[in-house]
Amino acid sequence: MHELILHHYPASPFAEKARLMLGFKQLSWRSVIIPPVMPKPDLTALTGGYRRTPVLQIGADVYCDTALIARRLEAEKVTPALLPEGLEFAASTLAQWADSALFLHAVSLMFQPESLAARFAKAPPELVQTFSKDRAALFSGGTVSRIPTEVAKHQWPTLMARLEQQLAREEGEFLLGAAPCIADIAVAHCLWFLRSTPVTAPLVDAYPEIRAWLDKVLAAGHGSFTELSSGEAVEIARAAEPAALPEEDFEDPNGFAVGEQVAIAATDYGVEPVEGQLLFAGAEELVLRREDARAGVLHVHFPRFGFRLDKR
Repeated sequence: MHELILHHYPASPFAEKARLMLGFKQLSWRSVIIPPVMPKPDLTALTGGYRRTPVLQIGADVYCDTALIARRLEAEKVTPALLPEGLEFAASTLAQWADSALFLHAVSLMFQPESLAARFAKAPPELVQTFSKDRAALFSGGTVSRIPTEVAKHQWPTLMARLEQQLAREEGEFLLGAAPCIADIAVAHCLWFLRSTPVTAPLVDAYPEIRAWLDKVLAAGHGSFTELSSGEAVEIARAAEPAALPEEDFEDPNGFAVGEQVAIAATDYGVEPVEGQLLFAGAEELVLRREDARAGVLHVHFPRFGFRLDKR
């Protein structure tokens, strides 16, 4: 059995989501630190061009997007459940709201000049410029755009009030009950991100119930991990065989057939397409076969929701 390898960098909020999922599941994993900005040559050797952080690698199988990573970790270890039985729809839908609406508000608030100055206080000016240009490119060409800072500030109390209302229920101390799930982790990574500067931390810590809940979610930690170089991860992929494909009786609504040459790309941001042979198309997951000169034959996995298929 191949090890879980997470390609990430410390300050990434979605990487924190993945790390918390690994900690919640109490899994052991290998940590590959990748650059926060392009180029990322070893990562793109594995993904074929997908650049968003994080990416989960298991041998020659590469999983893109934390929504799909959550489902793969659920298959890796059933309990504790990220998607509790009977709450799968509520948990995944609340997580999707957090990863989109809540996250975009957090990004806007974090990227106001005062917050950026605090975040990069010890960084050279050229690094700040490179980071800003990279993030502008990341959000270019997709369906979402940055929320103006004044709008994010205006709407933030409403978002926090709704979270407080959800946490005030008698059914349990977490968002959907007595135990945390993917919904808690998805909301938590956005608030963790804001807590990283003294400018934005009060936007979270001013709400005592939310602050106490967040501390409990973050207490899950990141599991047990050891470092691995990106080059070693590429060699692991090259030496491995992709796992067996999922089995599902599903007909693609747009008529895509297994064996076709296609491109898969995110629709919101980070829209660089990945090309390859379509091997599997299910209700939740898409799998491409691609071959790389360094990494060999790979199966690259994407979620269906939030991504598009195009013929090549």
